Amino acid sequence: MSFEQVAIDSIITNNKYLRLNTDVSKLMKSIETVGCINPLIINKNYQLLAGGRRFTAMKNLGMDQVPVVMIEKNELEQELISIDENLVRLDLNKVEMEEALGRAKQIYDELHPGMPSMEEELEAEKANPEERLTNNETFLEYTAQKTGLSKKAIKGAIDREAKSSPRVKEARLHGELNASQTNELIKLDREDQEKLLEEVKGKSAADIKKIVKKAQQMGADQALELARAEEVLPKEYKNLKVMLNRMNKLSSKILLEEMSCDHPDKNKILEDIFTLRNQLDQLVGLMGASSNNDMDEDDVGMDGHEHFNEAAVHDQISEMHDR
Repeated sequence: MSFEQVAIDSIITNNKYLRLNTDVSKLMKSIETVGCINPLIINKNYQLLAGGRRFTAMKNLGMDQVPVVMIEKNELEQELISIDENLVRLDLNKVEMEEALGRAKQIYDELHPGMPSMEEELEAEKANPEERLTNNETFLEYTAQKTGLSKKAIKGAIDREAKSSPRVKEARLHGELNASQTNELIKLDREDQEKLLEEVKGKSAADIKKIVKKAQQMGADQALELARAEEVLPKEYKNLKVMLNRMNKLSSKILLEEMSCDHPDKNKILEDIFTLRNQLDQLVGLMGASSNNDMDEDDVGMDGHEHFNEAAVHDQISEMHDR
């Protein structure tokens, strides 16, 4: 493809994928300094296919002649070029990105019939990373190379675009649902998504997964009733529960393997453990565990073992510091 110069006023900008009203001040400075490195892409009818921001910047700079590449492609190929420009060069919001990827997949399938499905490709790759189901470039390979996204992320985005109800898409647009939450919700049909939407906003993906599973088993209406009747565990306690689970697993491994530590950070770790233990004892009292169980706070810890002697441990840490 060779570059040529054309009158900027001859270029038609009626392409729905173009972004002509964005801030191009930085781009204008760049073009003033080094010129337009990437030419505009137009078809033989002078319709702009890619380079909306560059077009706006050069128009604002008062340029009469602009560099272009004129291509001869069919309508689907031209649309794919415009979508690629959006995916690579613009900061699209999440919903726009998913819509663009979904449409790009439709076009690619029409241009390259008989390609393996995304599911087949990912399953084959999972079983054998070196295996390819076709000698031709798949949509996932093509898009991953252009965008830098993983194949799994691309498939997830396309699934969300294809399966989300209109109100779910709107909630995503307003930041009320993230991708992980939406991935669970779209396991239901669109009607059931709408029923559960307000209830699942603000819940974790793990909690939504449980509600969705109940909806699949007993119907969305009954699952919604159960979810509303269920006592909600405060977010802070949910996070604490996860962290305690991780700490228990890690400390159990250290104790089981009798892993000693002579690292300089050992003293600081001991101090942090001691601080945490005191706080956990206070949390036990706050949560009423001592009143529900016949145990003496002064003598017994959370695990039923005797407390360490705090003063003795502090003395030991001080001795370590003095060495």
